[in-house]
Amino acid sequence: MSDKTSITMKDIARELGISVATVSRALQNSPRISEERRRMVQQYAREHNFYPNVMGEALRHARVMPSKIIGVIVPEFTHYYFSSILTGIEETAMARGYYIMVALSAEQYEREARICEMFLRQKVCGVIVSQAKDTKSYEHFQRLIDAGIPIVFYDRICTGVNASRVVVDDYMGAFNAVTYLMDTGCRRIAFYGSPMQLEISKNRFNGYKDALLKRGLPYDESLIRICDNRQDAELITPDLFDGDYYPDAFFAVNDDTAIGILYTVKRMGLRVPEDISICGFTNGQRAVACDPMLTTVEQRGKRVGEEAAEILIDKVEGLIPMDKVEKRVVRTRLIIRGTTR
Repeated sequence: MSDKTSITMKDIARELGISVATVSRALQNSPRISEERRRMVQQYAREHNFYPNVMGEALRHARVMPSKIIGVIVPEFTHYYFSSILTGIEETAMARGYYIMVALSAEQYEREARICEMFLRQKVCGVIVSQAKDTKSYEHFQRLIDAGIPIVFYDRICTGVNASRVVVDDYMGAFNAVTYLMDTGCRRIAFYGSPMQLEISKNRFNGYKDALLKRGLPYDESLIRICDNRQDAELITPDLFDGDYYPDAFFAVNDDTAIGILYTVKRMGLRVPEDISICGFTNGQRAVACDPMLTTVEQRGKRVGEEAAEILIDKVEGLIPMDKVEKRVVRTRLIIRGTTR
């Protein structure tokens, strides 16, 4: 027989004197196999370190049985928010008997489109996706829908196709954060955001702008920057202090950008929060690893992932009609720490 660390179902079938099909069914707890035989096969598999390739089996038999593989597209892995969403998706999928196949778009439209084609060929049962920053054409998403594969968008939704989505309350998160900055005495609040073709950017910018207008503070375009990463924040932040009227606060689209601002103004000799207040948006692990710790809007990424997976699986299992568009919003909350007064 093969080495114990690399046995196959054929090896198990030969040793136990049964068919490969019986081994496969026993490992999947099929009711077509007696309980005694299921126990025998599963015990033998455990003793010989055999773990079935459930994903491979599901994909091989996708033509005759529904796939239990969910395709997930993540724009980037290094961002805490996306990793927490992925945790929520994976835990919910596993609890309901599904597995996930994760692919990285790296914020590239072409790569995202290729991933969708791959998911289509692999016959996944559904796709959960946050679109890449530069995605402006949506045919690859529509092809999945036309093929009967449900899509659920999270975080960055696609307005070009009619599909379910789960988002955080970006508008109110930004509105409440900027309102708090004003409550603590800030009057010239800079905004660092992502490209405005993304819905989250529009919503956070509108929350920022409306908070200012509600308090009667002027909207100043000179305080607006398209910047959503630490490296760019460190490069452009000094420019805002060239004139006589520099900002006394920053509201950033994510924590990494906010931390870039924090370390830049500290290098410039400014005190945080006495001279400059800073607020981010995520509440990831880095928010408590900086000095001072970062005030930020908590996005609750794990909950976003859980909701997205629940919607998708409910659609696959017929609990939600395929043509029904589910729209769910996860509430944010402001976490106040040392970078604000």
